[in-house]
Amino acid sequence: MASIKKEKVDVVLVGFGWTGAIMGQELTNDGLKVLALERGPMQDTPNDAEYPKVLDELAYSVRGKLFQDLSKETVTVRHSLGETAVPYRQHGSFLLGNGVGGAGFHWNGMHYRNLPEELVLRTRTEERYGKDFIPKDMTLQDHGVTYDDLEPHYDFFEKVCGTSGKAGNINGKIQESGNPLEGPRTDEFPLPPLQQTYAQSLFEKAARDVGYHPFAAPASNASGPYTNPYGVRLGPCNFCGFCENYGCFMYSKASPQTTILPVLLKKSNFELRTNAYVTKVNVDKSGKMATGVTYVDAQGREVEQPADLVILCAFQTHNTRLMLLSGIGTPYDPATGEGVVGKNLAYQMNGGVRIIMPKGNYFNPFEGAGASAWAFDDLNADQFDHAPLGFIGGAVVRQATTGGRPIKQASPLPGSPTWGSGWKAGMADAYQRSFNIGMSGSVMPYRDAYMSLDPTYKDSHGLPLLRMTFDWHDNEYKMLDYVGSQVEKVAKAMNPEKYVVNVRKPGSHWDTRVYQSTHLTGGTIMGTSPQDSVLNRYLQSWDVPNLFVMGASTFPYNMGYNPTGLVGALAYWSLKAIREQYMKNQGRPLVQA
Repeated sequence: MASIKKEKVDVVLVGFGWTGAIMGQELTNDGLKVLALERGPMQDTPNDAEYPKVLDELAYSVRGKLFQDLSKETVTVRHSLGETAVPYRQHGSFLLGNGVGGAGFHWNGMHYRNLPEELVLRTRTEERYGKDFIPKDMTLQDHGVTYDDLEPHYDFFEKVCGTSGKAGNINGKIQESGNPLEGPRTDEFPLPPLQQTYAQSLFEKAARDVGYHPFAAPASNASGPYTNPYGVRLGPCNFCGFCENYGCFMYSKASPQTTILPVLLKKSNFELRTNAYVTKVNVDKSGKMATGVTYVDAQGREVEQPADLVILCAFQTHNTRLMLLSGIGTPYDPATGEGVVGKNLAYQMNGGVRIIMPKGNYFNPFEGAGASAWAFDDLNADQFDHAPLGFIGGAVVRQATTGGRPIKQASPLPGSPTWGSGWKAGMADAYQRSFNIGMSGSVMPYRDAYMSLDPTYKDSHGLPLLRMTFDWHDNEYKMLDYVGSQVEKVAKAMNPEKYVVNVRKPGSHWDTRVYQSTHLTGGTIMGTSPQDSVLNRYLQSWDVPNLFVMGASTFPYNMGYNPTGLVGALAYWSLKAIREQYMKNQGRPLVQA
């Protein structure tokens, strides 16, 4: 039993990033007493994104000032069921945020809506290609919601973030210069697109020349001054090139700090406790109702926090681990395929084409913004015929100009020496006349890709670490190889001096040493049945009805797009159900099993 027991609250939020801030803002508007517990420290723009101190690439991008301390808690990783997992000791493949704002404080701002077919991908695949097209070991299932369900919530989240972009489809009418392949919108973006860079103009022209449909990627980097629905103001982005890994000193990149917290933190019915490490969701004797949570405070004391409603708002790995530590739901067993908690771990398979243009080109890569990009969806999701290709999924292709920082964002000409004067010459030669075309690819779920509690390694509190079992599969190799071959046509259309295609080859393994993305998904997946999902379509636990779970841990598989747009839309979708249905019949399931 905890040594300290606090006064009961209406709602306790575990984790205080994007979804925690959204839940706190909306539920306090309804008059509920809401408490947010954040494992890390307080972080805000004036103190933690202060100019010029925040423009320190060594402190933030190399040493990870905003990231989780892996010496106290990390995950373990293995490629297959027969291997022994080892701890993830240094931030490489993905970057675990820490503190108020979470990954929403240090993200880039790429803010997409999913293509409609992506939310019902199993149904779409079976209808178009037949059931036998899905590999036997692929545990593909629909989300349980549709694009039409989420459209109003995508729209509102964009307005909260002040997203910059150009609509391609408003109420079914295709709009000039937008993305003609997107789902229909009810409204234009809050702000016009960011200014196009020189590299993006070359990419746009080449993509059109080979028959694709490029568009300005939606960016939660404000292209002008903006006031959101909560009354919080954002300033225009100045293209400083310090977005990912950093807070935004210009108040231009949407984050919980720049869009919600200035209002929420002033409310008398809201409380934020930092350095509060939640170790368990508590349940009653029946095991069917949550009674609150237990956490360890900054002094190392164990604290019980009672609550009527518990909402997990932490990162994908943390949500999954907490469900496993709490014994809520049946852990997934890859040997039998039974159980659901930890199931369907997915990631993203990325590739790229390095373009070296003739001398005399000057791209000024230091002028960048986190989501400054032009993209096309012609090779994404199911926007092309997969039948003769033998794989499911695709990739969004984009030229992103996020910055040109000297340590992490500069690389020499291909073939340059790896050190010395030759390396320096190659670096100087490449800096102004080269850029990348990126391919951000989907990853399907598989029977052998999952999360569990590690049997050996523990955190600083003596609790088992989360074990990740994951590697690439044939479907994804085929997908990226095909997309790469098509993007090569775009590269050739630019008439470069040279280009290099970088895609993963069959037989290569997931390498956690090299950054790829922080887009981990699955573990507490949503769906239509408790037999194959942890949560119902409203993100409510099938097993404990006064427990809801937010974030990318709810995705049944991963898509080519960055996850934040869907994360926010699902949070507002779930809020609507909590507000209009659950609060009228508290403790009742919103969907009958």
